[in-house]
Amino acid sequence: MEIISDSGAMQEQARAWRTEGRTIAFVPTMGYFHQGHLSLMRYGREQGRRLVVSLFVNPAQFGPSEDLDRYPRDLERDAGLAAAEGVDVLFTPTAGDMYPSGYQTYVEVGELSRGLCGASRPGHFRGVATVVLKLFNLAAPDVAVFGEKDYQQLRVIQQMAADLNLPVRVVGRPIVREPDGLALSSRNTYLSIEERRAALSLIQGLNAAAARAAGGERRAEALLGAARAVITASPLVRLDYLELADPDTLKPVERLQGAARLLTAAWVGATRLIDNILIEGD
Repeated sequence: MEIISDSGAMQEQARAWRTEGRTIAFVPTMGYFHQGHLSLMRYGREQGRRLVVSLFVNPAQFGPSEDLDRYPRDLERDAGLAAAEGVDVLFTPTAGDMYPSGYQTYVEVGELSRGLCGASRPGHFRGVATVVLKLFNLAAPDVAVFGEKDYQQLRVIQQMAADLNLPVRVVGRPIVREPDGLALSSRNTYLSIEERRAALSLIQGLNAAAARAAGGERRAEALLGAARAVITASPLVRLDYLELADPDTLKPVERLQGAARLLTAAWVGATRLIDNILIEGD
């Protein structure tokens, strides 16, 4: 595995592979890999003759009071894990390379960015869309792989790729969870033992709503109420949002018809976590 830090060198490598007729799969990450990241790499390995993984903690998607400075980082550990998964290039650009002095161009995806995490984290998805477009231009992938845990992010990137006619297929892959159901996240490392236990209320609440739906309940108000009661039962958990939404538009639905995404974000202690599940209706 080669580690490339210079954006120009990454672009040259991608161009060389393209000239050779190689297909390129790409997994963008912020590092501190867990099994969720590795599952995306394994899927990417199956999709392309060459696999690029980026590791970049993107300052443009963090708000002024968020955890940019303390976000977990361990390049040596991550490089070892990526190499073991057969990654061809680990791309590790610097903030100065991605956003040089005088930088002023950003990408915004309208409706999909406004609710849910977009409402709680103003400017977040502008930073996400901008950095992903830049990474696509540098790695030139045929397919890009994202996890469904960040479901709104996945939809934002899919919309951006479609709207801008980008020659890349954006694929979402299922959430990887701990045996007890907690969605894997690099931010789980922030949790104390008590907070880790309380964090289970997110998936337990989502599952409670899914159970009501399986029993025939179709009213969004009732499904959300079932989830909310479980999620907010712990004094360590403060709900940010809970929404039953159309899987494509992410607009709230009042009644479950077909499939819908049940999405939540909550503060567990000082750590903000997100989770979601697909609920099937009629």
